[in-house]
Amino acid sequence: MKLTQLRDIAAIAELGSVRAAARHLGLAQPALTRSVHELEHELGAALFERHARGVVPTVMGEALVRRAQAILADVDRAREEAEQLRGGTGGSVVAGLSVAAHMALLPRALPRFRARYPDVRLSLVEGFFPAHEPELKTGRMDFWVGPMPERGVGKDLVVEKLFDNTRAVVGRTGHPLAGATSLAELAGAEWVTTSITHRAAEELGVLFAAHGLPPPRLVMQTRSALSMIMAITCSDALGMLPIQFPDFAVTSGMLTHIPIREVLPAPTIVMVRRSGLTLTPAAQWFADCCLATIRSAVSPVEGGGAV
Repeated sequence: MKLTQLRDIAAIAELGSVRAAARHLGLAQPALTRSVHELEHELGAALFERHARGVVPTVMGEALVRRAQAILADVDRAREEAEQLRGGTGGSVVAGLSVAAHMALLPRALPRFRARYPDVRLSLVEGFFPAHEPELKTGRMDFWVGPMPERGVGKDLVVEKLFDNTRAVVGRTGHPLAGATSLAELAGAEWVTTSITHRAAEELGVLFAAHGLPPPRLVMQTRSALSMIMAITCSDALGMLPIQFPDFAVTSGMLTHIPIREVLPAPTIVMVRRSGLTLTPAAQWFADCCLATIRSAVSPVEGGGAV
């Protein structure tokens, strides 16, 4: 089994056809086909099945492609690590950040990182953990920062707690309930929530029930923070967002923080990375910059929400 063969099957799986993979790799199509056939002969199993719109991996192929992606990512990482240990400032870092992590960490971490590694290609990917779990497991993403995953993580990933977080009730600027001081005063309002699970209404209902209130009127559920912000700013619906939102410069003119006295818990913010994976110096420095931001700030619980 050769490294070039692993590269070949990973490209075919990603692009969905031998022709596209050959063009991407700069190889003749017959040469790429021969490389796959030789690997299939060595393993004694087919790796791809031909369909009307291209090829897809077999069960054996999917398993090998996952291994190939992890190996290729480690090879790239080893090359970049050697260069950076020699004093180089190039390479790449891929980090996944939730919206709350973007707001809480990036404004301070990014300038510090760029000052030390100005030539590193930094890829920042927004999203929830489930969408990035495969990339973390194969090593194509260095680490992810966001809310504690609901389902936990497998043994091949490690979780490090960064900070406890809280939420704030927000409405549009000029909202008629902007002067409310308790959740009870907001019980009759319409609400919008954001979640990638079906449990959004249930979670909001549990919070209201804990304070002896009837379930809130959930009128809209979104799958992104941007959709939720637009829904709030264009209506009288209220929402609960991470405490970082009200003070975020981009949204501060659109959203009003309604300072109720109840503490509204939010998922703990964590860092997830592959178990046993040594980050490159550049990736480790970006992670350290994020951690330094937390250490130099007042925690949301202790300081009333500043991060």
